Amino acid sequence: MHIGLAYDLRSEYLAQGYSADETAEFDREDTIDVLENTLKQLGHTTARIGNVRQLIQRLAAGDRWDLVFNIAEGLYGIGREAQVPAILDAYAIPYTFSDPLVMSLTLHKGLTKRVIRDAGVPTSDFKVVECVDDARDVPLAPPFFVKPVAEGTGKGVSPNSLVHRRQDLPAACEALLAAYRQPVLIERYLPGREFTVGLAGTGPAAEVLGTIELHLRPSAEPGVYSYFNKEHCEELIEYRLVRPQEDPVIAEAEEIALKVWRILGGRDGGRIDLRCDADGQPHFMEINPLAGLHPEHSDLPIICAQLGIPYRELIARIVASAAARISRGSAGGNGRRQCA
Repeated sequence: MHIGLAYDLRSEYLAQGYSADETAEFDREDTIDVLENTLKQLGHTTARIGNVRQLIQRLAAGDRWDLVFNIAEGLYGIGREAQVPAILDAYAIPYTFSDPLVMSLTLHKGLTKRVIRDAGVPTSDFKVVECVDDARDVPLAPPFFVKPVAEGTGKGVSPNSLVHRRQDLPAACEALLAAYRQPVLIERYLPGREFTVGLAGTGPAAEVLGTIELHLRPSAEPGVYSYFNKEHCEELIEYRLVRPQEDPVIAEAEEIALKVWRILGGRDGGRIDLRCDADGQPHFMEINPLAGLHPEHSDLPIICAQLGIPYRELIARIVASAAARISRGSAGGNGRRQCA
């Protein structure tokens, strides 16, 4: 296939004056290099497209591709991860990963938790606050955990996210509201084990690849998988492969993750984060349907590496899952339900 690559290159935005925090979710050059080289090794031809504006320019110039390998995060708006898929849908061009509806829903952590809660999946109690006054009347018991409602890569998450006293909650929310100019999610803090589950495939064909448990090293910021800890994960985080046949908690976590993936409509590959409550019960925290793909720095490839799954095989599985939709006549996320 002739595959186009859609992405946001961090260095381009930094050169334009955007901050490190604003560009935290964007990709490094070596991610694009290894992804493109892997696709070529798999027998495909490639074309670098770039971000959503560059995609629009290429489409206007008449460029087309058999498939777009989409890892573009977008820059503006709560629906930013849906921008590239929506444009590709308009041109009936297939792409990897989830459709615009799923991308918009899952970026908003509060809306995602409402859907998951209604489906009967365990997730911690929560409230979404639009202003500081909303934080003064929260029907949850402390401790609380606060974070921006629509960010990834740990943006806005720090040791200050863990709030032990109710009287400190408005100030914590005010700081996040000012910094990120979006609602804040307040959750009941879950003090137990934390897992990341990697998944591949779509619908009934989806499967759990494996699970890693996150352990903070002594030099890490305490208590949270924060932006700082993620940025320096090689030194600050220990990722331990855990297996469902050896630990019933892991079996339950993987069962929850696969159920969530199918409920929300995740496609091709991604990641789901869970954390246990004080009783050891796993709870859904977040889904990432557009998981990072740096071979050494991103959680999904880290899971695969610990399982002995080569990076090339991971990319091949993602492309094969997307290609299966093409063979069934579904261009991308065009609203027609397709059974796997």
